[in-house]
Amino acid sequence: MKKLLFAAVASVALIAAPALAAPSISGERIGQHVEVLASDAFEGRAPATPAEAKTIAYMVEQLKAAGLSPAGDIKDGQRLWTQDVPLARFEIKGPVEATILAPGAAITLRQGEEIAIRAAANGADRVDIDNAPIVFAGYGVVAPERDWDDFKDMDVKGKVVVVLVNDPDYEAGEGDFGGKAMTYYGRWTYKYEEAARQGALGLLVVHESEPASYGWATVKNSNTNEIFDIIRAEPAKAHVPVEGWIQRDVAVDLLARAGLDFEALKAEAQTRDFQPRLLEGVSFSTAFEVDARQIISQNVVAEEPGSEWPDERILYTSHWDHLGVGAPDASGDTIYNGAVDNAAGIGAVIEIARAFAQGPAPKRSVGFLLVTAEEKGLLGSEYYAANPLYPLETTVAVLNLDAPSPAGPAKDFSAAGDAASQLQDMLIAKGEAQGRTFKPDPRPEAGSFFRSEHFPFVRAGVPAISFRSGQDLVEGGLEAGQAWSRDYTAEQYHQPADEYGPDWNLEGMAQDADMLFQLGLDLANSRDWPEWKAGSEFKAARDATAAARK
Repeated sequence: MKKLLFAAVASVALIAAPALAAPSISGERIGQHVEVLASDAFEGRAPATPAEAKTIAYMVEQLKAAGLSPAGDIKDGQRLWTQDVPLARFEIKGPVEATILAPGAAITLRQGEEIAIRAAANGADRVDIDNAPIVFAGYGVVAPERDWDDFKDMDVKGKVVVVLVNDPDYEAGEGDFGGKAMTYYGRWTYKYEEAARQGALGLLVVHESEPASYGWATVKNSNTNEIFDIIRAEPAKAHVPVEGWIQRDVAVDLLARAGLDFEALKAEAQTRDFQPRLLEGVSFSTAFEVDARQIISQNVVAEEPGSEWPDERILYTSHWDHLGVGAPDASGDTIYNGAVDNAAGIGAVIEIARAFAQGPAPKRSVGFLLVTAEEKGLLGSEYYAANPLYPLETTVAVLNLDAPSPAGPAKDFSAAGDAASQLQDMLIAKGEAQGRTFKPDPRPEAGSFFRSEHFPFVRAGVPAISFRSGQDLVEGGLEAGQAWSRDYTAEQYHQPADEYGPDWNLEGMAQDADMLFQLGLDLANSRDWPEWKAGSEFKAARDATAAARK
C-alpha cells in the first residue's frame, strides 16, 4: 500500500510541474500527523488547556525537523516559533435557567436542547434577565446599500431579539443578497454584531438545518462550550448579554402565543417591506454565572526564507484548534478529536512546508501560519491580521487549508465561496495541470467563505483562498463524494465522531496538498501580485496599499 500510494502521489507532482521534479507530498505522512493530533491524548486541542501546549510542541517539533525556520515573535533579537495571541475566555459556570413567559404558561427551555446560550462575552460575571420583551426582527439585517432595514423604527433596547438564520433571499434563490450564496449579512456573527449596534439585551438565532448548513448537534456543541474573543477595551459595545440559538419549534410556539404565524412572518421577512414585531404578552428570562478571564494562546509561525525577495511572502494557513472535551455523545464519548477539522489541514500544511524546505530555495519567502481559536471565531488569524509579524501589503497571497477530505482522490476541486480574485484563477489553472476540474462551491449558501481562517486576511485586502476538496471521486464518482460529505456534516462535524480511522484514503489529501504546493511554488518564484477582480468588496483595501508592491 505504501509503495502504491507513493507512486500515485509522485505521478501527480510530475503532472503538476513537468519542468521541475518538485518534492512529492506524502499522504502517509499527513495521516501520521492526523493520527497523533486527533488522538484522545490531545483531548480535542482546545486553546487554553493542557492540550494546547502538547499541540504546539508537536507542530514546532515537526516543522523544525522538516528544516523550516522560526518566524514568530522576536525575543532577545531572535525569532520564536510562536506568536502570542491574547484572548478573553468566557465559560458558563453552573446551570443555565431560561424561561418563556406567555399568557397562561411558563415554558422552561433546557440548555443544549431547546436553546443554546453562549457564555456572555460582554465582561459581566453574571447574566440575570427578568421578563424581557421579545421582538421578531426578520433576518436581523441592516444594509443601507441594499435599502434594507429589518429593525426600521423598532427600539430594541432592553429587549431580546429573535432572528432567522442566513439571508433574506436564501429560500427564493434570488434577490438583493446574492441569491443562494450567503453574504456576510447571513452569518450569525453579523447578527450578533448588529444586535449590539442596536443596543439589544439579547439575540437568539432560529435554527433550521438547511439554511444554517448544519444540524442542532453542531449548534449545541459549538455554543454551550467555552467562548473566546479578542481583548476589547469595551466588550459591552461588541456583545449583547445574551447570544444564542433556539430550535425552530420553540420559535414557532412563542410566535403563536403572541398570535403570529412563523411561516407568514418568514415570507414577509424576505421582503424589504418587512416590519419588526413586538411579541405581545410574551417575555424571556434567563440567569447564569460566567467565569471571565484573560489567557494567552499561540499561533505557530514558520518560514522558508526567500533568496531574492525575502520581504515578500506567500502565506499558508490552517487552524490547529478544535472543541476540546465537552458534552458526551450517544456513545458517551466526550473528546471532540477534530480529525478532519482540522488535524488533516495541519498535517497537510506541515507536509507542504517540508516540500518547500527540501526543494530549491524560493525567491520569495514562504510562511506557514498555524492559528489558534478558529473554532472560537477566527481569532488567531484575526489577531495576526491586526498585528501582522510581516507587512500585509507585501503578503502576496494566503492559501488556506481547512478540513481536507479523507474520501480519496477526486476529479474535481473547489474553494469556499467565490474568492473573485486572480488567485482563484491561478488555482483553477493549477488544477487543470493535475487533470482536475474546478467546481464552484456547491453550497455557497453555507457561507463557508466567511467561516475559515483566511477571512480576516480577506477583510484586510490580502488575496486569499480557502481550498476545498472535490466531490467527484475517482472511485465512486459524485454520488460517493456527496454521500461522504452529507454523512460527515450530519454525523461527525463538530462531534466526537470526527476521528481518524483506518478507512481514510490519504491519496486525495496528498493530491490536494500538492496542488496548493505547486501554486505557492509558482507565486514564490514569480513577480506576480494576484489582485481582486473589479467589483469585489475587498479590492479597495488592497488597492490602497498598491505603492508598497511596486
